[in-house]
Amino acid sequence: MGYLKEIGAYFMMIKGVFIKPTKTSVLRNLILKEIDDLIIGSLGIVCFISFFVGGVVAIQTALNMDNPILPKSLIGFASRQSIILEFAPTFISIIMAGKVGSFITSSIGTMRVTEQIDALEVMGINSLNYLVFPKIVAMLFYPFVIAIAMFLGILGGYAAAVFGGFATGDQFIQGLQEDFVPFQLVYAFIKTFIFALLLATIPSYFGYYMKGGALEVGKASTTSFVWTSVFIILSNYLVTQLLLS
Repeated sequence: MGYLKEIGAYFMMIKGVFIKPTKTSVLRNLILKEIDDLIIGSLGIVCFISFFVGGVVAIQTALNMDNPILPKSLIGFASRQSIILEFAPTFISIIMAGKVGSFITSSIGTMRVTEQIDALEVMGINSLNYLVFPKIVAMLFYPFVIAIAMFLGILGGYAAAVFGGFATGDQFIQGLQEDFVPFQLVYAFIKTFIFALLLATIPSYFGYYMKGGALEVGKASTTSFVWTSVFIILSNYLVTQLLLS
Protein backbone atom coordinates (compact mmCIF):
# COMPACT_ATOMS: atom_id res chain seq x y z
CA MET A 1 0.00 0.00 0.00
CA GLY A 2 2.91 2.30 0.69
CA TYR A 3 4.09 2.05 -2.93
CA LEU A 4 0.57 2.79 -4.22
CA LYS A 5 0.45 5.87 -2.02
CA GLU A 6 3.81 7.03 -3.40
CA ILE A 7 2.70 6.48 -6.99
CA GLY A 8 -0.54 8.38 -6.37
CA ALA A 9 1.34 11.26 -4.75
CA TYR A 10 3.71 11.34 -7.74
CA PHE A 11 0.88 11.73 -10.25
CA MET A 12 -0.82 14.32 -8.04
CA MET A 13 2.45 16.25 -8.11
CA ILE A 14 2.50 16.08 -11.92
CA LYS A 15 -1.04 17.46 -11.97
CA GLY A 16 -0.09 20.25 -9.57
CA VAL A 17 2.80 21.33 -11.81
CA PHE A 18 0.44 22.46 -14.58
CA ILE A 19 -2.18 24.36 -12.56
CA LYS A 20 -1.95 28.00 -11.46
CA PRO A 21 1.12 28.84 -13.58
CA THR A 22 3.72 31.40 -12.55
CA LYS A 23 4.15 34.64 -14.52
CA THR A 24 5.72 34.06 -17.94
CA SER A 25 8.52 36.58 -17.39
CA VAL A 26 9.55 34.79 -14.19
CA LEU A 27 9.30 31.32 -15.74
CA ARG A 28 11.45 32.36 -18.69
CA ASN A 29 14.38 33.23 -16.43
CA LEU A 30 13.89 30.06 -14.39
CA ILE A 31 13.83 27.89 -17.53
CA LEU A 32 17.04 29.46 -18.88
CA LYS A 33 18.73 28.87 -15.52
CA GLU A 34 17.63 25.22 -15.48
CA ILE A 35 18.86 24.70 -19.06
CA ASP A 36 22.25 26.02 -17.99
CA ASP A 37 22.36 23.86 -14.84
CA LEU A 38 20.87 20.62 -16.18
CA ILE A 39 21.80 20.55 -19.88
CA ILE A 40 24.83 22.77 -20.50
CA GLY A 41 26.39 21.76 -17.18
CA SER A 42 26.18 18.08 -18.13
CA LEU A 43 27.81 18.31 -21.56
CA GLY A 44 31.38 17.92 -20.27
CA ILE A 45 30.92 14.57 -18.52
CA VAL A 46 28.65 13.28 -21.32
CA CYS A 47 31.20 14.13 -24.02
CA PHE A 48 34.08 12.58 -22.07
CA ILE A 49 32.27 9.32 -21.29
CA SER A 50 30.74 8.99 -24.77
CA PHE A 51 34.02 9.32 -26.66
CA PHE A 52 35.95 6.79 -24.60
CA VAL A 53 33.14 4.25 -24.18
CA GLY A 54 32.66 4.37 -27.97
CA GLY A 55 36.34 3.56 -28.32
CA VAL A 56 36.07 0.67 -25.86
CA VAL A 57 33.08 -0.78 -27.76
CA ALA A 58 35.05 -0.72 -31.02
CA ILE A 59 38.16 -2.28 -29.44
CA GLN A 60 36.22 -5.06 -27.73
CA THR A 61 34.33 -5.81 -30.93
CA ALA A 62 37.59 -6.01 -32.89
CA LEU A 63 39.30 -8.24 -30.31
CA ASN A 64 36.38 -10.70 -30.31
CA MET A 65 36.37 -11.10 -34.10
CA ASP A 66 38.62 -14.17 -34.21
CA ASN A 67 37.28 -15.54 -37.49
CA PRO A 68 39.28 -14.09 -40.43
CA ILE A 69 36.24 -14.53 -42.70
CA LEU A 70 34.35 -11.82 -40.81
CA PRO A 71 34.72 -8.43 -42.55
CA LYS A 72 36.35 -5.59 -40.64
CA SER A 73 33.30 -3.44 -41.40
CA LEU A 74 31.50 -5.35 -38.63
CA ILE A 75 33.44 -3.21 -36.13
CA GLY A 76 31.68 -0.10 -37.41
CA PHE A 77 28.35 -1.91 -37.61
CA ALA A 78 28.53 -3.20 -34.03
CA SER A 79 29.67 0.17 -32.71
CA ARG A 80 26.77 1.94 -34.41
CA GLN A 81 24.17 -0.50 -33.13
CA SER A 82 25.51 -0.52 -29.57
CA ILE A 83 25.83 3.25 -29.29
CA ILE A 84 22.60 4.32 -31.00
CA LEU A 85 20.31 1.66 -29.53
CA GLU A 86 21.53 1.36 -25.95
CA PHE A 87 24.68 3.16 -24.88
CA ALA A 88 23.75 6.76 -25.70
CA PRO A 89 20.07 6.77 -24.63
CA THR A 90 20.12 4.37 -21.67
CA PHE A 91 23.64 4.33 -20.25
CA ILE A 92 23.99 8.12 -20.38
CA SER A 93 20.53 8.51 -18.82
CA ILE A 94 21.54 6.38 -15.84
CA ILE A 95 24.66 8.52 -15.42
CA MET A 96 22.46 11.63 -15.65
CA ALA A 97 20.20 10.15 -12.96
CA GLY A 98 23.20 10.42 -10.67
CA LYS A 99 24.32 13.88 -11.76
CA VAL A 100 21.12 15.71 -12.69
CA GLY A 101 18.77 13.71 -10.47
CA SER A 102 20.85 14.22 -7.33
CA PHE A 103 21.20 17.92 -8.13
CA ILE A 104 17.43 18.36 -8.53
CA THR A 105 16.59 16.41 -5.37
CA SER A 106 19.17 18.18 -3.22
CA SER A 107 18.26 21.68 -4.47
CA ILE A 108 14.51 21.24 -3.93
CA GLY A 109 15.07 19.29 -0.71
CA THR A 110 17.25 22.09 0.69
CA MET A 111 14.48 24.56 -0.10
CA ARG A 112 12.03 22.31 1.77
CA VAL A 113 14.34 22.04 4.79
CA THR A 114 14.94 25.80 4.93
CA GLU A 115 11.18 26.48 4.53
CA GLN A 116 11.63 28.40 1.26
CA ILE A 117 8.87 26.29 -0.31
CA ASP A 118 6.53 27.25 2.54
CA ALA A 119 7.41 30.91 1.90
CA LEU A 120 6.45 30.53 -1.78
CA GLU A 121 3.09 29.05 -0.79
CA VAL A 122 2.47 31.88 1.68
CA MET A 123 3.08 34.40 -1.12
CA GLY A 124 0.40 32.67 -3.22
CA ILE A 125 2.85 31.09 -5.68
CA ASN A 126 2.28 27.53 -6.89
CA SER A 127 5.59 26.09 -5.67
CA LEU A 128 5.27 22.98 -7.86
CA ASN A 129 4.90 25.08 -11.00
CA TYR A 130 7.66 27.43 -9.88
CA LEU A 131 10.17 24.68 -9.05
CA VAL A 132 9.33 21.65 -11.20
CA PHE A 133 7.89 23.05 -14.44
CA PRO A 134 11.14 24.83 -15.49
CA LYS A 135 13.03 21.56 -14.96
CA ILE A 136 10.60 19.65 -17.17
CA VAL A 137 10.91 22.25 -19.94
CA ALA A 138 14.72 22.29 -19.61
CA MET A 139 14.88 18.49 -19.92
CA LEU A 140 12.99 18.68 -23.22
CA PHE A 141 16.41 19.69 -24.61
CA TYR A 142 17.89 16.42 -23.31
CA PRO A 143 17.64 14.66 -26.72
CA PHE A 144 20.27 17.14 -27.99
CA VAL A 145 22.63 15.83 -25.29
CA ILE A 146 21.97 12.26 -26.44
CA ALA A 147 22.54 13.23 -30.09
CA ILE A 148 25.96 14.62 -29.10
CA ALA A 149 26.64 11.40 -27.15
CA MET A 150 25.80 9.31 -30.24
CA PHE A 151 28.09 11.38 -32.46
CA LEU A 152 31.02 11.35 -30.04
CA GLY A 153 30.55 7.64 -29.27
CA ILE A 154 30.80 6.76 -32.96
CA LEU A 155 33.71 9.19 -33.36
CA GLY A 156 35.49 7.52 -30.44
CA GLY A 157 34.87 4.12 -32.01
CA TYR A 158 36.26 5.36 -35.33
CA ALA A 159 39.37 6.77 -33.67
CA ALA A 160 40.01 3.58 -31.68
CA ALA A 161 39.48 1.31 -34.69
CA VAL A 162 41.59 3.33 -37.12
CA PHE A 163 44.44 4.44 -34.85
CA GLY A 164 44.49 1.05 -33.12
CA GLY A 165 44.99 -0.67 -36.47
CA PHE A 166 41.83 -2.79 -36.18
CA ALA A 167 40.22 -1.43 -39.36
CA THR A 168 40.69 1.25 -41.99
CA GLY A 169 38.56 4.37 -42.03
CA ASP A 170 36.72 3.20 -45.14
CA GLN A 171 35.93 -0.17 -43.56
CA PHE A 172 34.57 1.45 -40.40
CA ILE A 173 32.39 3.90 -42.36
CA GLN A 174 31.14 1.06 -44.56
CA GLY A 175 30.05 -0.74 -41.39
CA LEU A 176 28.27 2.38 -40.18
CA GLN A 177 26.24 2.49 -43.39
CA GLU A 178 25.41 -1.24 -43.62
CA ASP A 179 21.79 -2.22 -42.97
CA PHE A 180 20.99 1.11 -41.36
CA VAL A 181 17.33 1.35 -40.30
CA PRO A 182 16.25 4.99 -39.77
CA PHE A 183 13.51 3.91 -37.35
CA GLN A 184 16.20 2.88 -34.88
CA LEU A 185 17.05 6.57 -34.46
CA VAL A 186 13.35 7.36 -33.96
CA TYR A 187 13.16 4.61 -31.34
CA ALA A 188 16.25 5.96 -29.57
CA PHE A 189 14.86 9.50 -29.37
CA ILE A 190 11.39 8.35 -28.29
CA LYS A 191 12.83 6.61 -25.27
CA THR A 192 15.21 9.52 -24.68
CA PHE A 193 12.19 11.81 -24.40
CA ILE A 194 10.60 9.43 -21.87
CA PHE A 195 13.85 9.26 -19.90
CA ALA A 196 14.00 13.07 -19.87
CA LEU A 197 10.56 13.28 -18.24
CA LEU A 198 11.58 10.68 -15.65
CA LEU A 199 14.83 12.54 -14.93
CA ALA A 200 12.94 15.78 -14.33
CA THR A 201 9.99 14.52 -12.30
CA ILE A 202 11.12 11.60 -10.09
CA PRO A 203 14.00 13.51 -8.41
CA SER A 204 11.68 16.52 -8.04
CA TYR A 205 9.16 14.31 -6.25
CA PHE A 206 11.71 13.01 -3.74
CA GLY A 207 13.05 16.51 -3.11
CA TYR A 208 9.65 18.19 -2.80
CA TYR A 209 8.10 15.70 -0.38
CA MET A 210 11.15 14.95 1.77
CA LYS A 211 11.00 15.52 5.53
CA GLY A 212 13.77 16.12 8.03
CA GLY A 213 17.04 17.99 7.95
CA ALA A 214 20.34 18.05 6.07
CA LEU A 215 20.97 14.32 6.58
CA GLU A 216 17.61 13.47 5.02
CA VAL A 217 18.48 15.59 1.95
CA GLY A 218 21.41 13.26 1.27
CA LYS A 219 19.24 10.18 1.79
CA ALA A 220 16.58 11.59 -0.53
CA SER A 221 19.21 12.19 -3.23
CA THR A 222 20.37 8.58 -2.99
CA THR A 223 16.80 7.26 -3.05
CA SER A 224 15.89 9.39 -6.06
CA PHE A 225 18.92 8.09 -7.99
CA VAL A 226 17.96 4.48 -7.27
CA TRP A 227 14.31 4.84 -8.25
CA THR A 228 15.05 7.00 -11.29
CA SER A 229 17.48 4.33 -12.52
CA VAL A 230 14.92 1.58 -11.87
CA PHE A 231 12.20 3.34 -13.84
CA ILE A 232 14.60 4.21 -16.67
CA ILE A 233 15.49 0.52 -17.03
CA LEU A 234 11.84 -0.58 -16.79
CA SER A 235 10.66 1.98 -19.34
CA ASN A 236 13.58 1.01 -21.58
CA TYR A 237 12.35 -2.59 -21.57
CA LEU A 238 8.72 -1.61 -22.23
CA VAL A 239 9.54 0.81 -25.06
CA THR A 240 11.87 -1.73 -26.67
CA GLN A 241 9.20 -4.43 -26.43
CA LEU A 242 6.56 -2.13 -27.94
CA LEU A 243 8.60 -0.56 -30.75
CA LEU A 244 11.15 -3.17 -31.82
CA SER A 245 9.59 -6.58 -31.13
